[in-house]
Amino acid sequence: MRPPARVLAMAASIVLLIPVCGFGPDAAENSGKNLDADIIVTAAPAYEPLAALKGGERFPKGAQLLLVHAGKAEPLVTGFWAAADANVSFDAKRVLFAGKQAASDPWQIWELTLKDHSLRKLIAGAGDAIRPFYLPAGRLVYARRTAQGFQLEAAGKDAPAAIAAIDAQAGSTVLPLSYLPGSTIPDDVLLDGRILFEAGFPLGTGSTAELFLVYSDGSGVESYRCDHGRARWGGKQLASGDVVFTHGASLARFTSPLAHEAPIVAPHAEYAGAIAETAEGDWLVSARAGAGTHFALKLWEPGSGLKAGSAALKTVLAESGEDVVEPVVVAPRTRPKHHPSGLHDWSYANMMALDARQSRAGDLKVAPAQVRLETLDAQGHTAVTGTAPVEADGSFLVRTPADRPIRFALLDAKGAVLREEHGWFWIRRGEQRYCVGCHTGPERSPENRVPAVLLRTTTPVDLTGVKAPSEAQHAKPEGN
Repeated sequence: MRPPARVLAMAASIVLLIPVCGFGPDAAENSGKNLDADIIVTAAPAYEPLAALKGGERFPKGAQLLLVHAGKAEPLVTGFWAAADANVSFDAKRVLFAGKQAASDPWQIWELTLKDHSLRKLIAGAGDAIRPFYLPAGRLVYARRTAQGFQLEAAGKDAPAAIAAIDAQAGSTVLPLSYLPGSTIPDDVLLDGRILFEAGFPLGTGSTAELFLVYSDGSGVESYRCDHGRARWGGKQLASGDVVFTHGASLARFTSPLAHEAPIVAPHAEYAGAIAETAEGDWLVSARAGAGTHFALKLWEPGSGLKAGSAALKTVLAESGEDVVEPVVVAPRTRPKHHPSGLHDWSYANMMALDARQSRAGDLKVAPAQVRLETLDAQGHTAVTGTAPVEADGSFLVRTPADRPIRFALLDAKGAVLREEHGWFWIRRGEQRYCVGCHTGPERSPENRVPAVLLRTTTPVDLTGVKAPSEAQHAKPEGN
């Protein structure tokens, strides 16, 4: 698994020749102020950051968690063929991780107590469970491998205290959060309590990595931003509230004032994503010079050292023949807000559109006559559940199937498709949701008026019944 020393020496000499790319001579002698806290990383002979989105293995040759203390790295846990995906508790006393005790085992979720290194298994089962994150009030979220790909799950019961230990029986209380014919991989839990996750765009059908949001009960799923294009993954929230992510060869951020991503001027490198922010505001990033080399843990002060020839990325840890990824700072952190669920124990959900004419793709000039709802049947085929009228102001109110993939299409008076969604989304059972328009984006706000549909009726049109497959009108999927 490790390349010959001669090859390593050649690779090292090549790195030394390209300081203009941000990879200057090894700078492990960073100032002590930048490395006061311990760091946990994952080291692996091979790392494929986007493999899980296709149902694949990110660490095909195994992995280990390393604790970096005072510049020295030691194994954090022993007795595992593979251990990865560390997430530190809000009080910095415990660590969640995904582990495989034997190569043939599925990935399972474990928790380590840092004080005495005691271990307990929280989530087991026949399918892989990866990427765990602490939620407030003694719960956790992770991704579980299913026949449809990795799906988000939350486990544990809400505890009375916001900062509470996860119950040892958390695995017996599992709540599915996503319902798609494709993988969903958690990236972070934001300060507002929502879960940031990766999935293919269009949601549930596409192959381009994109970032989405959902609440911890599975409700309110939406795109983080609607300027879809290049693949973006590895999102992490900073103390400022901004979310930083990677395109691979560059970094970018989502910031509250902007409805689109903002580029980050950073040293030229290939970034694995999932940065960590130090108490001083510096960033720990996993970066490499390019394909064929390995990711190393680097320290960077945002906005500094961008002149040609400067060694802006300082090496914190480089392991011979291994990728060093997924840095996590071992320090107390702000607990996210606890999301109180507003779901009801129904078998359906209600949804109202305020103006279906509005869209990021360009507003329709006239109101569509009908809206059609589609879902997937047990065989994975598209099935139409029904149609409902659209008012002259573009509003409609419908009852939808819950906890299933759904999508809408807008029809004219003759039944022809005016606009339809590319991918799928879902609505949780008992969720009552409204949208401004059809994929309008978070920058759009509704007009201050009563929707025409509510002036006519407050009873939603029932679109929960699935028609026979022969009645479904199949069209080229367009996007969510």
